[in-house]
Amino acid sequence: ASAATPAPVPYAPSMPDMMNIGVQPRHSKLGLAGHARNWKYSAYELRELRTAFTRIARTAPAHDGWDTKALFDAMIMAPLKDVDDAIKAADGKAFDRTYAALTGACNACHVTMGRDYIVIKVPRASGYPNQDFEPKKPAR
Repeated sequence: ASAATPAPVPYAPSMPDMMNIGVQPRHSKLGLAGHARNWKYSAYELRELRTAFTRIARTAPAHDGWDTKALFDAMIMAPLKDVDDAIKAADGKAFDRTYAALTGACNACHVTMGRDYIVIKVPRASGYPNQDFEPKKPAR
């Protein structure tokens, strides 16, 4: 007789996993698309970034004694709204300003949670060599 195969253990991502998989790439891609003034793609990445924060709050409602949703609501959602307004207005200068403020809010959140050693910055170059962030040129 063979031993029964144990049931697989469901994957439970940690907060760092979710930040690295869901938030950091979206933040980076949002910055790259906004810098390229690709408003359609920027809007997409912003929606995905906002959704990532929502999923994290649902998946890990508490982390190290913090109410994750309350923390995100207090520190991240207003800067996301400001970036959204800049994208909707297709205002490059406003995007640059609000994206920098969002990045600062991410770092302030890290400081609040005692993770001041995790510093996020505005991307200077793409880490995605297989993706073009420039807006699609209209067909002639």
